[in-house]
Amino acid sequence: MSLEFTHSDAFTMGVELELMILSTHDWDLMRGAGDLLALIGKQEHPGEIKPEITESMIEISTSVHTDYRDMLTELLGIRTVLLAQAQRLNLAIAGGGAHPFQHWSDQRIFPKERFFHLHEMYGYLAKQFTVFGQHIHIGVASGDDAVYLTHMMSRYIPHFIALSASSPYFQGTDTAFDSSRLNNINAFPLSGTMPFVADWAEFNDYFDSMRDLKVVESMKDFYWDIRPKPEFGTIEIRVCDTPLTVHKAAMLGAYAQALARHLMLDRPRIPSQDTYRVYSFNRFTACRYGLEAGFIDAHSRERRSLKEDMAKTVAAVAPHAAALGSADAIAAVALILETGQNDSGWLREVFRKTGALSDVVRLQSGRWAAE
Repeated sequence: MSLEFTHSDAFTMGVELELMILSTHDWDLMRGAGDLLALIGKQEHPGEIKPEITESMIEISTSVHTDYRDMLTELLGIRTVLLAQAQRLNLAIAGGGAHPFQHWSDQRIFPKERFFHLHEMYGYLAKQFTVFGQHIHIGVASGDDAVYLTHMMSRYIPHFIALSASSPYFQGTDTAFDSSRLNNINAFPLSGTMPFVADWAEFNDYFDSMRDLKVVESMKDFYWDIRPKPEFGTIEIRVCDTPLTVHKAAMLGAYAQALARHLMLDRPRIPSQDTYRVYSFNRFTACRYGLEAGFIDAHSRERRSLKEDMAKTVAAVAPHAAALGSADAIAAVALILETGQNDSGWLREVFRKTGALSDVVRLQSGRWAAE
């Protein structure tokens, strides 16, 4: 039985954000998702707010947008509702890719059938999955477009890793990575990248084989960095750490939207397996060094700094951002390149000033809540 790909308007977008639920006493993660969702369920609110795999996480998601400012407005509205109900429970909410000092063994699986199934299948990895990411959906018109754009966008995955990186600390230690979160994802057997299929028909053949072999039951079983999402009619970028602010989350969505428009309309090159030959190296260096990473361009066979590659890309997508009404979001990307500081840099700077990871979490929670 083939996967049907739902048609979407090209370059529509939406984002999902996984967020920390915190104790305001010691700033550790707090098992508060059930109580928080019960309060939120009693009132109207924009977007969607739902549980994640452990009880100290919550996920918010937007509706479908064409204008990133409208998406930002919706995110701000969701944040307002979430913070108001969290305050009633003496809880706090924060962005960030990994809690700096929580211990995975303290986490409890949220009581939902799929989450219990994942815990049964993956054991302790399910609780170690208490990390926090942003997923970006970009609409495409067809399955063939989804395959093309997934291959083409894979080259730019290090951009999204470096821009969003916000998980330098894990289990009380500076990992020396800007994004330690993705190391947790690597442990899952179906992580990595989509195979180099030519079109949607070939993808369906691959999926049917994997299902016949009893490796997967649905697309949800693939934990790829970027994947087609046929039921939504999108491709889904999954490598971003949750940023520390709503505004950066919207900015990342706008960057993906403008980049997708550039790749689909300008067709700067054809998909190549060489992208995947350098993929793991480029991905690792972006996780490790963030904006200071190196980058191998598989097309030109050149090695350059990641910031240089990002600057060239920002110039290429600028006309598309202008057409989409997101020029100021792309200008914000350029400013990050100019300052050289992502959220991991900010977190490390806070720790240098305060000397306490609990203060880091308190201040990053305040940053999430700030207008």
